[in-house]
Amino acid sequence: MARDPRYDILFEPVKIGPVTAKNRFYQVPHCTGMGWLRPRMVADMRGIKAEGGWGVVCTEYCSIHQTSDDTPYPTHALWNNDDIRAHALMTDQVHDHGGLAGVELWHGGSRSPNFLSREVSLDVRSMLGGTGDPIQSRAMDKQDIKDLRRWHRNAAIRAKEAGFDIVYVYATHHYLLDNFLNPKLNNRRDEYGGSQENRMRLVRELIEETKEAVGDTCAVAVRYTTDDGGGKDGTPVHGDRLEIFEALAELPDLWDVNIWDYSYEMGVSRFVKEGALEAYMANVKSLTSKPVVTVGRFTSPDTMVSQVKRGIVDFVGAARPSIADPFLPKKVEEGRPEDIRECIGCNICYTGDSKHYPIRCTQNPAMGEEWRRGWHPEKIEDKGSDASVLIVGGGPAGLEAARALGQRGYAVMLAEANRDLGGRVTKESALPGLSEWARVRDYRQTQLDKMMNVEVFRESRMKLDDILAVGADHVAIATGAKWRRDGFGVTLQESISPVMPEEQVYTPDDIMDGKLPKGKTLIYDDDGFYMGSVIAEKLAFNGNEVVYMTPASMVSHWSVNNAEQERVHCRLDEVGVEIVLNKYLDSFDGMIAKIACSYTDKETEIAVDSIVMITSREPEDDLYYQVQQAIKSKQEGVPKSVKRIGDAEAPAIIAAAIYAGHKYAREMDREVNNDHSARQDRVFYQEG
Repeated sequence: MARDPRYDILFEPVKIGPVTAKNRFYQVPHCTGMGWLRPRMVADMRGIKAEGGWGVVCTEYCSIHQTSDDTPYPTHALWNNDDIRAHALMTDQVHDHGGLAGVELWHGGSRSPNFLSREVSLDVRSMLGGTGDPIQSRAMDKQDIKDLRRWHRNAAIRAKEAGFDIVYVYATHHYLLDNFLNPKLNNRRDEYGGSQENRMRLVRELIEETKEAVGDTCAVAVRYTTDDGGGKDGTPVHGDRLEIFEALAELPDLWDVNIWDYSYEMGVSRFVKEGALEAYMANVKSLTSKPVVTVGRFTSPDTMVSQVKRGIVDFVGAARPSIADPFLPKKVEEGRPEDIRECIGCNICYTGDSKHYPIRCTQNPAMGEEWRRGWHPEKIEDKGSDASVLIVGGGPAGLEAARALGQRGYAVMLAEANRDLGGRVTKESALPGLSEWARVRDYRQTQLDKMMNVEVFRESRMKLDDILAVGADHVAIATGAKWRRDGFGVTLQESISPVMPEEQVYTPDDIMDGKLPKGKTLIYDDDGFYMGSVIAEKLAFNGNEVVYMTPASMVSHWSVNNAEQERVHCRLDEVGVEIVLNKYLDSFDGMIAKIACSYTDKETEIAVDSIVMITSREPEDDLYYQVQQAIKSKQEGVPKSVKRIGDAEAPAIIAAAIYAGHKYAREMDREVNNDHSARQDRVFYQEG
């Protein structure tokens, strides 16, 4: 198909100093949980994005020196010449596909604990780092600043040798250079502190020295914040940030602009929608002649075109959309925007950085597996036989298994018990703020509708006899899981005793099915992710008096990892939910909930009318065991294989269900070495 002419502007080349990007699609620096530790994995992941049409592909933050050591986070590094070879793996692949490669040189200042290098943290002043670690930086003296400038220059020279086309000066996100710019933190009395001119001196020097170091073959970009926080969402308070920007406006070759509040800049879709940074960008382009890029979880090409045409940006910046669909630019270029796997804004990708493991994605199961398993997000090998496959259950695992098997060319039958496909995705996307999660279902349903070799049977609840009557060669059981109502979870690994009155105890499944409690309701959250808070919010909107209680020390404690925890807490407070922390449920007799301290077991009581139990889930796997037994007893019509996938095997997040369905499809008719199913990346090393 031909590209829609409306989108032609997105494919115009854009000059960035001495280099030219082939289009306006710009993958901004984003973390991967790979960095220096897994160089081949990260190189192939970035290379796939260049293949998918991104005109610029950048690294994540790249340390320039051992005083900027973010262990246990595996950042990139350009400490010495040994790092050059690892980075060349990525730049070579980006260049092979006509893209530009960018590197974000970084010094974390007091936010670098230096646990590996054991160097003292350096910053504009002596202060705590804000990471929660019991360390404090020393105030940089004149020699430290000279050293920093040398380290940055040397890293820029190494970046050029590694093949990078764009070299960053990273002056935002509360790291070292941002702290020098900050009048609240920079109380120095030398030429690097006090006045606006002095506070921006170091950034100016690094821009000028980086340009000198890389010569006329690399562009120099600055990542910068144009506000200084303090305003409500979408209402920037600039302080003197725009004045500093204007003073430096013509020095670099490109400005990569973001905002002070990182939880808004890359906020989850529950709280932050597409293009949310536009208010912060309103005056930026008028102050510089240099190209500007910013992010906004852009998934719609119409929104992208609007931002460019109205002069908000020159480049469409993306991290999460490029993760969900590395081939987003190609699909727009080829006239296939309906095939884009749109980011759902769940931030599961970001949890990889938070938890120090390789990046993953709810929408894109190949993310992070490009080198390790050889998975390509768009390509998959043809079927290995003429076998037929029956998938029981049309939730996320079943939909993805059917889609990928259909893409391989297998004859697939998908049987869903309900009228609507999507399973838990369809139900959860109806909860407050989660509507974009329906994209998980919609993308797969769109693809299945195009496949003549895939049949979808709705309102088809399968029993053993039905499965045997179909006579499929292979059967996948994707029947999901149900929330428990007995209290079994992390804190209590047994059922609450005495048994609670059934008619007053609810689960998220009840709520999502429209069965709502009346009166004062206790939400007992021993799960710790999003479910407890969205159920609390729904019931508050329903008019219930809601008490949210958790054995943890904070609301939705695991949501720290996807950067929404603070916003979750604020939302519950905003809608009038009472919050009780560090308490677990001991018993409930229908009128009184006895609760106990997580630390001391000291008991207190709360009078409530009902309880919603959010603890753990039980796999719906009876059908799997029935088919397995039928195979053992050699009943007529039994399949060659049966396998549980997704929540029916092990309840987890939606991303895990999608991955399970995809893996099942990839491994059909292939020999799999379960002792060594994926390659293990290793860093380069020198002997001696």
